[in-house]
Amino acid sequence: MRLNTQVSGRATGAPRQGRRLTVRVQAYGMKAEYIWADGNEGKAEKGMIFNEMRSKTKCFEAPLGLDASEYPDWSFDGSSTGQAEGNNSDCILRPVRVVTDPIRGAPHVLVMCEVFAPDGKPHSTNTRAKLREIIDDKVTAEDCWYGFEQEYTMLAKTSGHIYGWPAGGFPAPQGPFYCGVGAESAFGRPLAEAHMEACMKAGLVISGINAEVMPGQWEYQIGPVGPLALGDEVMLSRWLLHRLGEDFGIVSTFNPKPVRTGDWNGTGAHTNFSTKGMRVPGGMKVIEEAVEKLSKTHIEHITQYGIGNEARLTGKHETCDINTFKHGVADRGSSIRIPLPVMLKGYGYLEDRRPAANVDPYTVARLLIKTVLKG
Repeated sequence: MRLNTQVSGRATGAPRQGRRLTVRVQAYGMKAEYIWADGNEGKAEKGMIFNEMRSKTKCFEAPLGLDASEYPDWSFDGSSTGQAEGNNSDCILRPVRVVTDPIRGAPHVLVMCEVFAPDGKPHSTNTRAKLREIIDDKVTAEDCWYGFEQEYTMLAKTSGHIYGWPAGGFPAPQGPFYCGVGAESAFGRPLAEAHMEACMKAGLVISGINAEVMPGQWEYQIGPVGPLALGDEVMLSRWLLHRLGEDFGIVSTFNPKPVRTGDWNGTGAHTNFSTKGMRVPGGMKVIEEAVEKLSKTHIEHITQYGIGNEARLTGKHETCDINTFKHGVADRGSSIRIPLPVMLKGYGYLEDRRPAANVDPYTVARLLIKTVLKG
C-alpha cells in the first residue's frame, strides 16, 4: 500500500498545536497470479521431476473481474526460464483466461497467459497460439468436446520416493489400489481431495478423481470442454496441483514411467474426443472415419504425445506398443478405444489412449482437430 501524508491547519504561521496530520492509506485490493509454461518439462534442462509451470504475482488497487482483456500484459526474464537469451531476455505474458484464486480466495485471481517473444511473435513454447490458428469456422461449427484424464504420481519431497511406499522397498503388488479405500490402499488422498476442491472453487470443469492402479498414483478428469478451454484448464489445474503440493510437502510428477523396474503401470493422459457429428444418432460412422484418419497419422501424433512415452507404451499395463496402431471396443490395450456404451448406442466419442501424462494439452487438442477435421 501507499501512504500519502498531508498537513493542514490555519494560515501560515499558525500555532504548531493547531495543525493536524492526515494519513491516507491506499491499499492494493487484488492479487493476480500470472501463470505460464516454460515448455521444458521432461527435457534435459529440467528432467522429469521439475515441472514446467511458472508464475508471479501482480498487485492491483481494485479487482478487475474475470475478463482477461481487462488485464495488462506483463514481462518476465526469459533467460531465467530457458525461453530467451540474456542479451534480449524480456518475454511478454498476455492474459487469456482468468479464474478465481481458490487458495487466496476472492477477489484474487489466477491468470493463464500466452508467452510472446521479444519480437512480439508467439514464443516457440506458445502451443496455445498454434491451436488458435487452426480453429476456423469449420472447426467451430463442429463444436469439439474433450475430456482429459490427467494421471500423476506423488513423490515424497525429502526422499523423491513414491509417496506412501516403504523406505527402500516396494508395496504389495498392483491390484488392491485402483479406486482403493483405506490407509493400506490409498496413499496421498488429502492432496488429491484438496486439489479437486481447489479446481471446483476456481470454476474449472473437473469431472472427478480416483486413485490409480499403481499406489501413490492418482487421476483427475477435466471436461467436457472445448479445445482452448481444455488447454487452459489443464494447465491451471496442473499449477494448482504443484502449488498445493508445497503445502503438503508432496511433489507431483507427470513422468510417463516413474517406476521402471517391476510390474507397475505408467502414467498417461487418455483424451476423450468428439465432434458434433459423433454425438448424434448415426455418429458411429463418423467415429469410424475418424479412427481411420488417426491410423494414418500415428507417427505425427506419437512424436508429440509426451517425452519418455516409449517407456510407457510397451504393449503391457493397459497400453498398445508405441510402434503399433490399433483400435477396439472396450480394449484398453488399444491406441484408440471405443467405449462399450458408445458402441451399443451407436454414437458418442472415442478415447485416444496414447498421450503421456506430461503431454501438452494444447498440442493434443490441435492434433486431433488437424487429423480428424482437416485431414
